Amino acid sequence: MGGTSIWHWIVVGLIVVLLFGRGKISDMMGDVAKGIKAFKKGMSEDDTPAKPAQPSEPVRTIDHQAGAPTSTATTDHKVG
Repeated sequence: MGGTSIWHWIVVGLIVVLLFGRGKISDMMGDVAKGIKAFKKGMSEDDTPAKPAQPSEPVRTIDHQAGAPTSTATTDHKVG
């Protein structure tokens, strides 16, 4: 019941070729190969140690003061 013969795989192969066509299968396998090569290249680039970046300008920080008003324009309203 669970055994597959060579004829089973031949029929399955013929159906796949009829559905996708011989050209699409070869193109798809070429795309898979390119993807694997790109993945391997990306993995090898990650293994190389990265040089620390030297900033061209020193890092500027902003000092925040607690309780300081956020706007500079203040108006006084008198109720009459």
